[in-house]
Amino acid sequence: MRRVRSHKVVSIKQFFYLAIGVVALNFLSSIYSFRIDLTEDKRYTIQPVTKDILNSIDDLVFIRVYLDGELPTGFVRMKRALAETLGEFKVIAGKHIQYEFANPYKQSQPKNLEKYFRQLYDKGLQPTNVHVKDKDGGMTQRIIIPGCVVSYKGKEVAVNLLRNNPGLSGDENINLSIQNFEYALADAISRVINENRQSIAFIQGHGEFDEFETGDIERELSLYYNVQRVQINGDPEALKPYKTIIIAGPAKVFPEADKLVIDQFIMSGGRTLWFIDPVQISIDSLSAGASTLAFVNQHNLDDMLFRYGVRLNPMLLQDLQCAVIPVNASQAGQEPRFVPAPWLYYPLLVPPSTNPITKGLNLVLSKFASPLDTVGLNPEVKKEFLLYSSSESRLIKVPALVNLNQVSKGISRYEFTSRNIPVAVELKGQFTSNFRNRPLGIILPNHSIDFRDKSEFTKMIVVADADIIRNDVQRRPNGAYVIPLGYDRFTQQTFGNKELVVNMVKYLCDDNGLLNLRNRDVKLRLLDRKKVVQERTAWQLVNMIIPSLLLVLFGISWHYIRKRRYTR
Repeated sequence: MRRVRSHKVVSIKQFFYLAIGVVALNFLSSIYSFRIDLTEDKRYTIQPVTKDILNSIDDLVFIRVYLDGELPTGFVRMKRALAETLGEFKVIAGKHIQYEFANPYKQSQPKNLEKYFRQLYDKGLQPTNVHVKDKDGGMTQRIIIPGCVVSYKGKEVAVNLLRNNPGLSGDENINLSIQNFEYALADAISRVINENRQSIAFIQGHGEFDEFETGDIERELSLYYNVQRVQINGDPEALKPYKTIIIAGPAKVFPEADKLVIDQFIMSGGRTLWFIDPVQISIDSLSAGASTLAFVNQHNLDDMLFRYGVRLNPMLLQDLQCAVIPVNASQAGQEPRFVPAPWLYYPLLVPPSTNPITKGLNLVLSKFASPLDTVGLNPEVKKEFLLYSSSESRLIKVPALVNLNQVSKGISRYEFTSRNIPVAVELKGQFTSNFRNRPLGIILPNHSIDFRDKSEFTKMIVVADADIIRNDVQRRPNGAYVIPLGYDRFTQQTFGNKELVVNMVKYLCDDNGLLNLRNRDVKLRLLDRKKVVQERTAWQLVNMIIPSLLLVLFGISWHYIRKRRYTR
């Protein structure tokens, strides 16, 4: 009897100690918390640059996500991953981050639904059409808005979360979107909480593209920066207010005074985005049906770029992976009948997936592009190519005669033996001045300048095709109509030009490494459909029988252990 009572006392004490331990553990966990990411690709780990942004929030940031309701399987996975990312954000930012998932179809009356979707579209959200199963098992078309609106102190920023690369499958696009969640949300929060925006400038005065030809990209960049146009005119102070300058399509000779001002802007840490045509060709003459001569573009920038580490080669790139143009296929005297035909001078350039600037981009449309290569052995400058031709391309020396009749000629694939010809390059490090050991008083006789012969750490990007940043313009009686950058009217496809240029400018202006978040890689682990069909029965048996056997074995073992223990 005494032994039974002692067993009860011991059991009560053990239960009491266990209860105290559980209560203490819960109390400590409410004060001190830690999280361990055990996934191979660290998909739940928030990067330090994102943590800095979240910790800098001083008021409520509210995020309303419109990805809710009846969704296809891929979008359900996308919603779940987005909820996990927002949950991680909330752990770091605390009460300064609030979010909710809203079903657009329940936010408005059915008769006002179209008006409500229009309001979301006007805010910047892009809807997408998908097919979903209804209650009867049929397929219906449904509009989904895979995006959110970030609000802070009365300011709003729309974020489109779905990546839509035509070259990828639906699962790959969903996976790419999930990889991009942290960057997209962190970038939007950074934009909405920052009061002081950086200033960038388009250089003009040397035959560069006008405000209509770069109208679409200027409008897009104005969402992030203060965008202006500036003429240098030999003024050493002209570029000081700007973080980044863009030189887009110069067709006239740069005077040495302006080159010196740009050089010293770079030496002071300024960032530069060069869109230069090494070869000049008249597209207007070509579109009129006449032949045109391609010749070297005399812009007088080759010596600067060569000193910084890039050589522009005055040749034209032809590629079998190219855009199409309309060609009249009717006989003489018949009504015109236009059909699309490949135009080898409009290569579709390949962006590498290893660089945060170009990862996940669609092909980039170029027109009369040229190759470039890197020169010099400056160990303080790192270089990386950003755009390539396809594996079937070739180079044409200039001067060369270009005529639309070349479309009707047969293509000999064996002539296109060159592959991966670079067209754009990124450079970062400390550059040497192009005007070192040169008499500056002759170049700028009326100005004094604090000359630097070596730069601070800075970055630049050089692209050997200015048309990558130029949008088409339709001249109408009521004014000029700007066509979206990268949009092809003949195939009605949008290429990756706009996103590429925006990423380039963000990279140049970014000192915190925020854009590097685009480089994270979440592996897409799909089931092998062939194995699923072949091994379906075996795995069904395994899932049904083994858990039952384990449960039976555990019960028998537990019964044996108790019997042996208490029999003694």
